[in-house]
Amino acid sequence: MTSDSPSRLKVLWILPPIIIGIVILLMMKNARQLPQPADNAEPVRTVRTQLIQKSDFIPIAKGFGVVQPAQVWKAIAQVSGRITELHPRLKNGEIITQGEILFQIDPVDYELNLARAETRLAELDVQQKNAQASLKIEQRNLDLSEKENLRLQNLVKKGSVSRSDADAAERIMLNSRTQVQNLKNTLALLPSQKKLQQAEVIQARRDLENTHIQAPFNLRVSALDIETDQYVSKGQHLFSGDSVDRIEIIAQVPISSLKNLFINHPDLPETLVDLSNNLAQFTGFRPGISLDIGNQEKARWEASFVRFTDSVDAHTRTMGVVVAVDNPLQQVIPGVRPPLSKGMFVEVDIAGHTQPGQLLIPQIALHSGHVYIMNEQNRLEIRTVKERYHQQDISVIDSGIVEGEQLVLTDLVPAIEGMLLKSVSLSSGE
Repeated sequence: MTSDSPSRLKVLWILPPIIIGIVILLMMKNARQLPQPADNAEPVRTVRTQLIQKSDFIPIAKGFGVVQPAQVWKAIAQVSGRITELHPRLKNGEIITQGEILFQIDPVDYELNLARAETRLAELDVQQKNAQASLKIEQRNLDLSEKENLRLQNLVKKGSVSRSDADAAERIMLNSRTQVQNLKNTLALLPSQKKLQQAEVIQARRDLENTHIQAPFNLRVSALDIETDQYVSKGQHLFSGDSVDRIEIIAQVPISSLKNLFINHPDLPETLVDLSNNLAQFTGFRPGISLDIGNQEKARWEASFVRFTDSVDAHTRTMGVVVAVDNPLQQVIPGVRPPLSKGMFVEVDIAGHTQPGQLLIPQIALHSGHVYIMNEQNRLEIRTVKERYHQQDISVIDSGIVEGEQLVLTDLVPAIEGMLLKSVSLSSGE
């Protein structure tokens, strides 16, 4: 008994590890997967697609420019003298309405000049009347002296009077003729003298009127260079006035963008006069003005097309397009739309005629002149397209694709012609 007990204990200690090993082997055998057949299916790429459709498109050209008044009036002294009165608001930046008196130059000397000119003109009128009356008298004397001379000449032939009496009558007749001729010459010269004197009266009146100047339009005062009691000389610059009823912006627009506005445009008018008179109607431009006012906000104004500038910038390849805004002060909205003031740097966008039936695709779908198309067999076709132009993130395609095809928006790397594709909607988040 004693010798068999240790042997039995050894056997008992060996059995548990053996049993555990067998259990593990059974578990591994059950967990082992059977060999699977190889998957030889063609790989499929999931892509985003968009149906190509024709749409109406409005081309827009953008440029930048500086606000400036449409009219700038420079007040130049047309007469000399001492300034006796200034408008109470004649200060830089002040707005003065049309018709108000801006300044007054001492008019006394010019009133005197006008009185003298009018007096001389009145004297000429009197002189003309006197000459006309004298001419009638002298003409009567001439008629009588001619009759007397003729009578004496006949008596001399008969021997009734002496020759000296006849000669005296002839001298009287000749003197009368001289007086008549002188009066006729005087009357012939008087119209020219009166016309000259009338011009002097007009000039004197104009000088008197120029001693005070009215605002020709609603203006904002700038470059003020005078004060009360200052003596000004003829031709001296006094101040400037900027129109507040209309402002203009000369926007520098790239020619490449500007030409897009004339695609599918109506023919030019037949004559240059028609084109010049109806340029705004012909172009059909619809400009707008935007100003960055901070906090990613922009103020906007509707504008009108005025004209093109006379030259192209050789360095930037841009052309000046002049647009205008009427009554900008009446469009002010506090905190939203500030007044358009001289010197503001603004953005100008110019919308052209609507171009119907255009093939539009996102510019991200364009790959160096090629696009990816998923055909009816869900396979990739790489097409060469001709781009007419692009605007922001939209490309206008001239040829290479047709309406109704599926455009691939995903950038395939690598892009292999004929590869199998699977389309997902843009809303799927792929």
